[in-house]
Amino acid sequence: MLCERCGKKTATTHIKSNFNGIVEQHHLCSDCAREYSSQNSMSLNSLIGSFFGDTLKAQSLTDNRKRCAGCGVCFDDIAETGKVGCDKCYETFLDQLLPSLQRMHGRSRHAGKIPNGVKKEETTQDRIAALKAEMKKAIDEQNFEQAAQLRDQIKKLESEVNGNE
Repeated sequence: MLCERCGKKTATTHIKSNFNGIVEQHHLCSDCAREYSSQNSMSLNSLIGSFFGDTLKAQSLTDNRKRCAGCGVCFDDIAETGKVGCDKCYETFLDQLLPSLQRMHGRSRHAGKIPNGVKKEETTQDRIAALKAEMKKAIDEQNFEQAAQLRDQIKKLESEVNGNE
């Protein structure tokens, strides 16, 4: 089968896309596939950038001189491309990124599996936070006996974390 774009070389890449129920298939040679890929990644970047753009560009007008210490990207670049430069960008632009990240992911805190090698203290901190919330609820309900038990569990976990450091 020949490439449907250039009609000269053998089609080695077969791309199938489904957009709103409309399925398209493209059979391309390696050169045309590379060109097709670069054109479509630009449109994907624009789509992601537009996700940030509306909300974030308005915020960036007051903060456009601020640059990330890690990679030197300014917030306008992130709003335009939809790509964060490095991990330090999340710290530098947290206030501007947080609303969009919450809208895209539904939350701003990781709630999935914990990879191997993650320190136990990190998961213990999550457990402590949950127990504190439970204790506050028990106090609000005037269930002081349960609140005292939760307080003791929290102290025990905090001492374990502080003992491990």
